[in-house]
Amino acid sequence: MNLPDTAATPAGADRTFQVDLRGLVDLLSHHLYSSPRVYLRELLQNAVDALTARHGLEPDVPAGAFGIRLYADGSVVRVEDDGVGLTEADVHTFLATIGRSSKRAEQIAEQRGDFIGQFGIGLLSCFLVADEIHVLSRSARTPDAPTVEWRGRGDGSYTVRTLPASARPRPGTTVTLTPRADTGEWTRPVQVLALARHFGSLLRHPVTFDDGTGGPGVSINPEPAPWARTYPTPGARSRALAAYGEEVFGFTPLDAIELDVPVVGLKGIACVLPEAVPAGRRHGHRVHVKGMLLSEQAEELLPAWAFFVRCVVDVESLRPTASRESLYEDDTLAAVRDALAERLRAWISRAAASDPDLLARFLQAHHLAVKSLAVHDDEILRMLLPWLPFETTDGHTTLDEFARTHRTVLVTSSVEEFRQVAAIASAAGLGVVNGGYTYDRELVHRLPEIRPEVGVADLDPATLTAHLDPVDRETELAAVAYLALARDALAVFDCDVALRTFQPASAPALLVDSREARHERTRSQLAREQEGGLWGDILGALRQEAPRAQLILNQLNPLVRAAVAIGEPELARTSAEALYGQAALLSRRPLRPAESSLINRSFLDLLAHALRKDS
Repeated sequence: MNLPDTAATPAGADRTFQVDLRGLVDLLSHHLYSSPRVYLRELLQNAVDALTARHGLEPDVPAGAFGIRLYADGSVVRVEDDGVGLTEADVHTFLATIGRSSKRAEQIAEQRGDFIGQFGIGLLSCFLVADEIHVLSRSARTPDAPTVEWRGRGDGSYTVRTLPASARPRPGTTVTLTPRADTGEWTRPVQVLALARHFGSLLRHPVTFDDGTGGPGVSINPEPAPWARTYPTPGARSRALAAYGEEVFGFTPLDAIELDVPVVGLKGIACVLPEAVPAGRRHGHRVHVKGMLLSEQAEELLPAWAFFVRCVVDVESLRPTASRESLYEDDTLAAVRDALAERLRAWISRAAASDPDLLARFLQAHHLAVKSLAVHDDEILRMLLPWLPFETTDGHTTLDEFARTHRTVLVTSSVEEFRQVAAIASAAGLGVVNGGYTYDRELVHRLPEIRPEVGVADLDPATLTAHLDPVDRETELAAVAYLALARDALAVFDCDVALRTFQPASAPALLVDSREARHERTRSQLAREQEGGLWGDILGALRQEAPRAQLILNQLNPLVRAAVAIGEPELARTSAEALYGQAALLSRRPLRPAESSLINRSFLDLLAHALRKDS
């Protein structure tokens, strides 16, 4: 870290960059690492890598024979391992040179997959909490290797000296930090214990913690990962995995889906969220690399459509980024993402085939997520379209049930259109599905792919009015004068008026008017207002006959029969306006200002008429 003085370097000679270690540590703390707490993760990681190398050197020694010991009493933080250790040459080569990996260069290519770290700057993270790092190490590669001491300071200086072997009787490394006064929140014993459990609960080597009070050491990872344990029954295994998911994420999962991708050594679980989440919201997943926690917010692990699960996994062969806090986006990660997506599809398939109760609970919470997936995934479409709930004229039901009674399925383009026609269509025996919700219209149109005998068509006003019965000739002639007054009163809304009979008789009128028709009339009105100007030329070229709304009066309704018989023109016009206003309210679409004004005016006029009549 201390570099030679270059003041006397001859002109033209190569020079060496001067490194401001404090500036480099500040860069790490603000731009590479998310928090100073990562210092303990880096120390644990170095210890695990050293143990991995020791096991490679002595493969016959059981893995549990070597371990890691943590110590924190408020004045120091110490991490000791039984790993491969360092020689004096290793110390000079690796600890004194920023950016060089602590693994021998010639071993990196062949041993890359055996180690968690790959970047050789982890030790610098200790300067986030301490001004001095003390390393005591003895190599296991040479039987009589001496103990080597290295002290690095925050000002960039360091010292190295050789000590007798008795200074560290066994091979391995001890790293001791003297925390700064302002870093107590990360170096207090209780916090060191919490951090050790947070980062190292799934490590494969035994890790213990001692707080210096003389009590027994605390095991950080007393048991292997839950998916690595054996259970007496499949049910017991399933319950244990779900309990672990609840412990990690804080919710009781609908189910815990076991994940296993052998090609990258990935194992873990996906916990199905018990409540719906907004479509597209991606949850962070908990990713361990060789047992060490890498990230709690690894969004890149699953495709965007899988937002109904949260995962906790341990993986061998995915690359971490330089900060070791997320996954490197490469072809391997893309392949893993595809493999995990396939596991989720397989779970949905199994639930559909063998556990309808679980599937029903899943769809109740996440039907929107599944619909978004089914639109683009033919396999999910075939599996789950018959199970998905839709709003129909038969109530909330599945398309499979609906198609059993309706060989022709009509679908609306908006929620308001469905609400306008639902009661009348149901009474007329028409099968209509509300296609106004996200994904519903597209999915209903794909129903024939699953049930070829069923036809699907968009609902239009002509289809509905064709199923309404005409009145007899005598009644139609008697209503001619009233209908003419009504059309004149409602001309401002581009609305025609007709008289029909339909069920239910309690419905006095039906307003048939689509959003597209209203848009077309608005465009035509704009063109008329701009006539003669530039916009008039442009919109006039696009103009077509604007479709009119239809107010269909129900002759079976007593109120309509009374209105049609009104002989007083002004009262007839007012009654027609009132019927239009009621039908507009029943459609549940947003009212235009003119319609709101009409409803108020017609109500007051009818009230005034009633008061005059009573007086």
